[in-house]
Amino acid sequence: MAKRKNNTKKVNTEKVRVIPLGGIGEIGKNMTAVEYGDEIVVIDCGMGFPDDDMPGIDLVIPDTTYLENNLSKVKGFFITHGHEDHIGALPYVLRVVNVPVYGTRLTLGIIEGKLVEHGLDKKTDLRCVSAGDTLKIGSFSIEYIRVNHSIADSCAIAVTSPAGTLLFTGDFKIDLTPIQGEPINLTRFGELGNAGVLALLSDSTNAERPGYTMSERTVGRSLENIFRGCDKRIIIATFSSNVHRVQQIIDCSHRYGRKVAVTGRSMLNIVDVATRLGYMDIPKGTLIDIGEIKKFKPEQVTLITTGSQGEPMSALYRMAYADHDKVTLTDTDLVVISASAIPGNEKLVDKIFNELLKKGVTVLTDSVADVHVSGHACREDLKMMHVLTKPRYSIPLHGEYRHLKAHYDLAKEVGEDPSHILIPDLGKIIELSEEKIEVVGSVPAGKVLVDGFGVGDVGNIVLRDRRHLALDGLIVVVAAVDIDSGEILSGPDIVSRGFVYVREAEELMDEVRTIAHDTLRTCLDKNMKEWNAIKAKVKDELTDYLYSKTKRKPMILPVILNV
Repeated sequence: MAKRKNNTKKVNTEKVRVIPLGGIGEIGKNMTAVEYGDEIVVIDCGMGFPDDDMPGIDLVIPDTTYLENNLSKVKGFFITHGHEDHIGALPYVLRVVNVPVYGTRLTLGIIEGKLVEHGLDKKTDLRCVSAGDTLKIGSFSIEYIRVNHSIADSCAIAVTSPAGTLLFTGDFKIDLTPIQGEPINLTRFGELGNAGVLALLSDSTNAERPGYTMSERTVGRSLENIFRGCDKRIIIATFSSNVHRVQQIIDCSHRYGRKVAVTGRSMLNIVDVATRLGYMDIPKGTLIDIGEIKKFKPEQVTLITTGSQGEPMSALYRMAYADHDKVTLTDTDLVVISASAIPGNEKLVDKIFNELLKKGVTVLTDSVADVHVSGHACREDLKMMHVLTKPRYSIPLHGEYRHLKAHYDLAKEVGEDPSHILIPDLGKIIELSEEKIEVVGSVPAGKVLVDGFGVGDVGNIVLRDRRHLALDGLIVVVAAVDIDSGEILSGPDIVSRGFVYVREAEELMDEVRTIAHDTLRTCLDKNMKEWNAIKAKVKDELTDYLYSKTKRKPMILPVILNV
């Protein structure tokens, strides 16, 4: 009797690890490490904006302690696209994790500009790739796959190890009629799905939004309607990185005989890079310097500006508050805000809106006209990605928890096993094999704060002090004593900042001075010579008194000099 052939497929027991270091439970700061054996590749290296309770902080970057401790394993940063939340941390991280950076031409062009500013351009190994390229990096195979987004040259990245393929979508949308280039490569996603995708790690930003994301061409049609017959100067605020949006504005301006001026540092930089690399085509004679706009009638000028998020000191912000040295707004202006507010920026945008209206400016937003479309996939687009790729496991990335949860529910809707869908936490080590997905440990993760040139030198204690100062103010107690003789030689003098106006609270300040004097006197009479102990006593006595009188706790800083 012939032996029956065994058709049982052999299970791949190899394991790969995914470690989210940013972009989980937050908008921005995207960074994910993939580890197999003694090799690590890192997808993206983004920054985030500070929260309202981080006074003085300029930006936030991921904690890279794990990468620093395993530097010999790190093979490179693989960047999906050129947005700040995916590249903004590179100038800071590359100082301690100096490994090659891979990205498409426009992405690297933007990154290079940042590195020049930080003096790192000569020290960084930038390696250009194109959509469709596959790189062999140690045990990994890294494939760049064309997607559509609100910036040109965006790609998904398929990371294949002996354990299987991890598919990082990056930020994407399905735009079948893109402004420039080809549509998203759905065919390749389908091929990967047929071959087997171990895990899909996908953009969750719009996971709550129903339907499909509109094409960028929708904005072009709306701009056409705005420009047609408009007798006002048109000022359009949009994201500087949205090259396709800027190109449409320029094209529309040219058709209607308008000159175009660009204002805002990031906008000027992006236009320069995109034009130089061939991603933008500006008709000859269309672009003028911002200083030349007064030579033309309002209906002959278009301004493209930064400030769509209401950022303080952006070009639009300075216009709204009459602080722009080249542009003065009047009722002959039409301002188009061609962007939606990033979560957390709504109040800033509203303030700008109100200031513009006070100046008699006509304002258009996406709530009254189709002047903006998202660069992120809505629910039906996400479902299509899941159906095409047929992942064994799903790990939602890029979003606040509510976005990740919505993506979790969506994956269930398309038939995925709930036990195969994992909402990650920052710093958790997710181990995957064909057999199972599980969390097996954790690494340091969180927020590193950047303040000016300082990276990580502002921690929780400093932030606590800043918040304390901001909320309750400061009282400084200055006195000179002779510790040996036990005499108070001068003071104590009281300085108040941000607590009460001294001239209107003389009685309170007199009592503060008396308590400080009596406390010092008591300490000296007890022959206390430990400066820290004396200062702590003064601080405690004044804190108790001021809270009893004002229900506030200002920061108290005793300055006691031994003369």
